[in-house]
Amino acid sequence: MLLKSVRGFTPTYGENCFIAENATLIGDLVMGQGCSVWYQAVVRGDVNSIRVGDFVNIQDGAVIHATYEKAATLIGNNVSIGHNAIVHGCTIEDNVLIGMGSIVMDHCVIGSNSIIAAGAVVPQGTIVESGSVYGGVPAKKIKSLSRELQENEIERIAKNYVLYASWFEKG
Repeated sequence: MLLKSVRGFTPTYGENCFIAENATLIGDLVMGQGCSVWYQAVVRGDVNSIRVGDFVNIQDGAVIHATYEKAATLIGNNVSIGHNAIVHGCTIEDNVLIGMGSIVMDHCVIGSNSIIAAGAVVPQGTIVESGSVYGGVPAKKIKSLSRELQENEIERIAKNYVLYASWFEKG
């Protein structure tokens, strides 16, 4: 992994985390335990803080960033951030799935137990109510989250990534 200090901040992460060899962690980043940052993912806390809870998976090619002096990034617990997603200067609450290739912009709040569909673009300042599924460009509410979707998507993927990470040497 590339672990880089910037402006006096060095990234930290908790126990039992898997950080891929070519993942990049920079600056003012604090991650909890049981997290995984996959191949070619970048978590760049150079311009503002990034806080990541426990059991968060940041999948291959994802980019987590913030906006200088305007928007930090806060990610809760049990969050899956799909391949090539961009999460920028926003808040993602607990038990959320950010789909592959989606974009979540500054000052958005993604409520707990929600799904952002693959390829969705969530415009700046959007508030996604808890228990919602949003998709499209720009992202709009598609439906309320069923218990089945929560169990079969959000919870399943988060648990699977803890399993996948266990197959690799921990950072």
